[in-house]
Amino acid sequence: MKLLLTMALVCSVWSCSQGQNSGTPAPASSSPAAASGPSPPASANSADDNARKARELVNQAIQALGGPIYLNIRDREQQGRGYAFHSGRPSGGGDVFWTFAEFPDKERIEYTKERDIARVFVGNKGYEITYKGARPVEPKDLEDYLRQRKFALDVILRTWLNDPGVILLYEGNSIAAQHPALRVNLINANNDSVTLDFDLDTHLPVRKAFEWRDPVDRQKNLEEEIYENYRQASGVMVPYNVTRYFNGDMSRQRFFFTVTINQGLDPAMFDPNSGYNPNKQVKK
Repeated sequence: MKLLLTMALVCSVWSCSQGQNSGTPAPASSSPAAASGPSPPASANSADDNARKARELVNQAIQALGGPIYLNIRDREQQGRGYAFHSGRPSGGGDVFWTFAEFPDKERIEYTKERDIARVFVGNKGYEITYKGARPVEPKDLEDYLRQRKFALDVILRTWLNDPGVILLYEGNSIAAQHPALRVNLINANNDSVTLDFDLDTHLPVRKAFEWRDPVDRQKNLEEEIYENYRQASGVMVPYNVTRYFNGDMSRQRFFFTVTINQGLDPAMFDPNSGYNPNKQVKK
């Protein structure tokens, strides 16, 4: 689709330049249409209609998620249990976790029932915190995290859409997680592409997919997320079940117990050297 659209736009520009530079004079006409200039190429009109339809669909999804309330989320806390998979098979038992996010680029993830192991990400840096103190996360883990954040659903809907260089393509009907859906593809100025599927009835996102190429073996990888069991939290619709797939195999599942929005988070939790202890904090 992206290739066909690009070819159509290139052909339209090339055709116009040929008409201007061929040296063949244009036939004279006294009609009002001719006096006002040539009509836009059909391919250009088709591309505009396609982009308009795609943006309308995405705007419907944002409204379904909570509209202005969703777009103005400042922070979010989530508690739940996560399960890891290897080659599509369960890998160990489920682990409880807490996540605290402050938009646009701060997140703290706490593990174990004691909450004594944490990872903190601020900007493009990541730290692992244990009883021994804080140390930088492994480069591969940081790379994976930053890629996930770059293509996060919230980032797509709250940041990508505000970039005038992003192209939206309406892809039509699809099936996502056994839901009849409508599909949109977004492409940014760096040629990063992400596909979103929206439920035909609720307009809520049900699937996100993107591809990336491994810088070492040059293999292209496909990552997908499925969003299910939406519930309302503070005026925002939140998927309480999120399943991730890597090259077609299930890689992780997360089930949220509670979601709290805009409660105001302690800045110390995002400072890896602050000595922040979640078990000593007084709940508001």
